[in-house]
Amino acid sequence: MKNCKVSVIICTYNRKSIVEEAIQSVLQQTYLDYELIVIDDGSTDGTTEYLQRTYPSIKVVFQENKGISAARNLGIRLAQGEWICFLDSDDLWTPKKLEEQLAKTDQQKTKISYTNEIWYRSGKRVNPSKKHQKYSGDIFKYCLPLCIISASSVMIHPSVFDKVGGFDEDLPACEDYDLWLRMASQYAISYFPDVFILKRNGVDQNHLSQTYWGMDRFRLYALGKLLTTTPLSPLQIQLTQEELQKKKGIFENGAKKRGKNPGHYALRSGGKESKHTFFSG
Repeated sequence: MKNCKVSVIICTYNRKSIVEEAIQSVLQQTYLDYELIVIDDGSTDGTTEYLQRTYPSIKVVFQENKGISAARNLGIRLAQGEWICFLDSDDLWTPKKLEEQLAKTDQQKTKISYTNEIWYRSGKRVNPSKKHQKYSGDIFKYCLPLCIISASSVMIHPSVFDKVGGFDEDLPACEDYDLWLRMASQYAISYFPDVFILKRNGVDQNHLSQTYWGMDRFRLYALGKLLTTTPLSPLQIQLTQEELQKKKGIFENGAKKRGKNPGHYALRSGGKESKHTFFSG
């Protein structure tokens, strides 16, 4: 039996001065039947001790540094709610996020929903480009070029993870792109245009997109894995293969411009050899 309606999972790494703002945005929700789980992914800045001392009612769990995917998966395993939500430690929720998204999700009888967000970069509001437009229903083809779903905006029924699995712990980046593709291939996903998320980039230097070059190599891994491990319709297979060839060309050209061997990088994900690759070195 579930102990609450919603499990909220925040994962953080060395963001003691930032994660508290995310926590406060959860504590200020108008909907109260939730649990808040914070996974500290091996912080060395005293995050766990500070949060346990300051917020004794919150479940704060420390793990050795294993990356965002492992941290989120741990949160999923610990979750006791009927629904699961994530909040990135540098993002914020508006006060009615849980109340209104839960009501709309129940009304539409969907197992996955996501919402709109406002973007801030280095403290200044920016407008997303047209390629980031969001869609509802069968959104698989729209998820292939890039990640259009913000992890901080989703509300997911736990049975979805039972069917498609969790975040890929071999991926050091683009782990959300990989998971949303698997979900979108099997489920309709409801989009609510309400703005419930303040998405902040540039509040610190701890962003994966700033750590790795050639992010398409991780998307190539995800696409290759999708083709070999996920049951897809003939149309989904065709669309995935077409997108894979596009990204392969882009990545190869980018690698060569940097004097890098594309095969060397594409064969590895998270430092491990991968069978989900379409490069020959």
